[in-house]
Amino acid sequence: MLIERTLAAVFGSNCYVLAAEPGGSALVVDPGAGAARGAMALLRSYNLTLGAILLTHGHADHVWDTQRLIDTAVTEGRVTTGLAGAPEDPTRVPVYIPQPDLYRLDDPDGTTGISVDGRTFADLTGTEWLRPADVRPFPQAGFGAAVELVPGVALQAVPAPGHSEGSTVFFFNAHLGDNQLLFEAEVLDDPASIPEEDYLVALSGDVIFKGSVGRTDLPGGDQYQMWATLRLLASAVDPATVLLPGHGAATTMAHEHHANPYLAEAKVRGGETGA
Repeated sequence: MLIERTLAAVFGSNCYVLAAEPGGSALVVDPGAGAARGAMALLRSYNLTLGAILLTHGHADHVWDTQRLIDTAVTEGRVTTGLAGAPEDPTRVPVYIPQPDLYRLDDPDGTTGISVDGRTFADLTGTEWLRPADVRPFPQAGFGAAVELVPGVALQAVPAPGHSEGSTVFFFNAHLGDNQLLFEAEVLDDPASIPEEDYLVALSGDVIFKGSVGRTDLPGGDQYQMWATLRLLASAVDPATVLLPGHGAATTMAHEHHANPYLAEAKVRGGETGA
């Protein structure tokens, strides 16, 4: 399986490209502002076509280049066609987002509420928001069993509110060998001996990072929900799971158990309601 990462220029959001194999159909995750260029470079490098886009949540720094990526892929003829369930219109690519955050795609700048020295997110990017033409809620079936958004990439979703109402962690199985993200997560440490193995991987968005967690002070955030989400993840997720966060370095659940003070706090406070 292919798992590659590129970075968005604004706020350094991680954008991931997933595919079953070179030459196949790719799922691009969280194309933030400035990520389209790097994502397209990865599609070209592995001769991939763009099959679908997944947004872990609806904040501006994770969604901004979605339509720009689609437009570039269409122009270069790198859109997946001929698959069951694919749009008949070759200029459209399905964009999946958890239902509670779908409303944010009408105005991600306004609903995210981020500003720097009085400048909005759009001001920071120097571009306008382009709403994707084919937005779909992530399939409800995917919250109970893995669903394929592109061939060979099956994801199962776990709601993880707190950072935003719709924040979701997406789990998938990956057969990997020499992958730089595994070294970064300290799963591999000997470049001389890299057997291909099966890994459980999670796209954790802005829920949990290496040594930190997502903020809860933006519109739609809730500290009590975040504590509950983190306590659930701490108790239910296999420690060996590789976490691919929305910002920063890859990590593992085991590492966060030992080194993440916010996760440690949530284990204690996860049952609080604020009432």
